[in-house]
Amino acid sequence: MAESWNKKEREKKKQKEKKDKADKMKERKENGSKKNLDDMMAYVDENGNITSTPPDPKKRKEIKADDIEIGVVNNREPDNEMRTGRVSFFNQGKGFGFIKDSVSQESIFFHVNGLSFSIKENDRVNFRIEMGPRGPSAADIELVK
Repeated sequence: MAESWNKKEREKKKQKEKKDKADKMKERKENGSKKNLDDMMAYVDENGNITSTPPDPKKRKEIKADDIEIGVVNNREPDNEMRTGRVSFFNQGKGFGFIKDSVSQESIFFHVNGLSFSIKENDRVNFRIEMGPRGPSAADIELVK
């Protein structure tokens, strides 16, 4: 069986690539182009760009490990003071809703189990904030007349 022209060309190409690779390896060994650690080091500047120059030690800031907080920080602790707000959403079928605080404008979850009266949207209410299993929720809800 005779070899086709394409098969011969592919074989020549493979042999040439193999030879080129061997030549490059031999050249690297002869030149001894071993780089030291400082030549291979890269730094990130204050703008997030990669650079070869080390940072200025005068600009270095010391950070305590205890000051590092990972995640969302809830600075607001539930307090016992009464707040005023308006019922912004209420689903009577499922028995939950949200009260929009009149001062901080945040929405606070509430459930009908904490109510002793009927409530509807846009009612003004007084409430306290307590931490529930899924975050802050309204408690001690009273209707404002």
